[in-house]
Amino acid sequence: MKTITATNDFVVKFANINGSGSASANELFAKAILRMGVPVSPRNIFPSNIQGLPTWFEMRVTEEGWLGRRGGVDMMVAMNPQTWDADIKEIEPGGYLFYDSTRSMPASKFRDDIRVIGMPLTEICNAHYQDPRQRQLFKNIIYVGALSILLGIDPEEVEKLFTEQYKGKERLLSANVQALRLGCDYAREHLSEPIGLKVKRSDRVGDRIFVDGNSAAGLGALYGGATVCAWYPITPSTSVVEAFQSYSRKYRVDPATGTNRVAIVQAEDELASIGMVVGAGWNGSRAFTATSGPGVSLMTEFIGLAYFAEIPITIINVQRGGPSTGMPTRTQQSDLIACAYASHGDTKHVLLFPEDPRECFDFSAQALDLAERLQTPVFVMTDLDIGMNYRLCKPFAWDDAKQYDRGKVMSAADLEAGKDFGRYKDVDGDGIPWRTLPGTHPTRGSYFTRGTSRDPYAKYSEKGVDYVYNMERLLQKFEYAKTIVPAPILHAAKKKARYGALYYGSTSPAMDEAIVTLAQGGLPVDAMRVRAFPFADSVNDFIAAHERVFVVEQNRDGQLRSMLVNEFGIDPARLEPVLHYNGTPITARFITGAIKQHIEKTA
Repeated sequence: MKTITATNDFVVKFANINGSGSASANELFAKAILRMGVPVSPRNIFPSNIQGLPTWFEMRVTEEGWLGRRGGVDMMVAMNPQTWDADIKEIEPGGYLFYDSTRSMPASKFRDDIRVIGMPLTEICNAHYQDPRQRQLFKNIIYVGALSILLGIDPEEVEKLFTEQYKGKERLLSANVQALRLGCDYAREHLSEPIGLKVKRSDRVGDRIFVDGNSAAGLGALYGGATVCAWYPITPSTSVVEAFQSYSRKYRVDPATGTNRVAIVQAEDELASIGMVVGAGWNGSRAFTATSGPGVSLMTEFIGLAYFAEIPITIINVQRGGPSTGMPTRTQQSDLIACAYASHGDTKHVLLFPEDPRECFDFSAQALDLAERLQTPVFVMTDLDIGMNYRLCKPFAWDDAKQYDRGKVMSAADLEAGKDFGRYKDVDGDGIPWRTLPGTHPTRGSYFTRGTSRDPYAKYSEKGVDYVYNMERLLQKFEYAKTIVPAPILHAAKKKARYGALYYGSTSPAMDEAIVTLAQGGLPVDAMRVRAFPFADSVNDFIAAHERVFVVEQNRDGQLRSMLVNEFGIDPARLEPVLHYNGTPITARFITGAIKQHIEKTA
């Protein structure tokens, strides 16, 4: 049997039971490889209950730097009898199975085309630990030690990580190091036959940082000047606010008085949280909330009020599987239409699509500027894959000289000088009126904030001409937004391409690899990453320049495709959907296979 051989380029998948402490051990394994200078891309696939159900941790070792899922598994670390059969099927021919061999398994449970490596993990744990919880937890550390020896990972890198994690907790440090060494020693003595997958020290990580998107978004909101956050806990967005709260304790407390310079409120539900954000935005604060699809569904009436009354708010939507409760701990890009046109009546909202934690940081900060500049709700459309998984990305950057863009805010001096103030009056053709903040002037600049129709001076009006003026002005403002939202990024093929591909958000790393693979196979494809809605005119030009354009996204109904057809009036037949929506992150192999299949069918 020919086995897979690869150095710094393979996929390991851990099959565990939720609540067993495996996630921490598996992350430790990933970080040890990263410390050896080899890029990794881990993904934790976990259930929505607390414990007992299956959980997986898939990690790609990738010296070439491909950070999307590849597809396929080269080594399966099978620790869950419940999912054994399905896990074994995932292994590539010539791949490896590592399992707990304490109990013998019938031959029918294995495959002839993979190499099996058994280690009596439970037996080792029972011999060294009396406490049931210790046996469970340290079994994970023991297999990390064994895999370190098998794959050539330096155990000292793992021990350094323990030292950092348990600084000041010597008892925990020594216990974890002991478990690690148990695994290393067993592998050296009993698993000496070499395997074909190896980790070799490299220097391909560079200055990139390893961080999750939710932490990055929370930090971005802080740097972006947010002073109010109201929220209700919901998977997978909760850690956005937890990060914002943690950073606020460090950077937003007055050192002299100990007074908090931010207000963070956990509301009784999503409706209350968005109401607080709208109120804070109206009052002049930079305010945001973090939520997911079900939360957006509950917030839509207040979102409509903010749109029509023109109140700046920011909503960070960490998307998950829907509809309804859907799959709370699985990823999708399925809220685009719900957010782009949220609320009843004619509404259009600004959406930003970050591809990685760096852009989660950048776009969360930028969204606060855009919300005030445009006086409207702005959504940051991240998802579980970016939000809750660690990803290598460029270091965050911030210009300390940056001034926040507060937009058109009329001052007391302007009012005192007799400057004309019409709260809903377009003054220069961009559709954006002047606003005043409460208390700016004792007698001037006041207005009644309405969710009903009004004239340019905020007086209630049911005249058709006033309503049409207001609705067309809002459209003009949306058109102006095209010029200030993040522009799409074009990746042109080296050879002339008949086909194009549009994609966005967390699809990006798998798409980058797929485009290279297609080109190597003789199918050059131009690619454009969409980073915002409203769509730039260059997106329409890109579509017009190609015979056919593949729209790659992670939802069932091709929501980006539908929006492109709606906004540009494009013939739907020119946009070929490539859709992945089983809740796991899209893979490069899926994209290349789907595009090839579409081309072959039409050929």
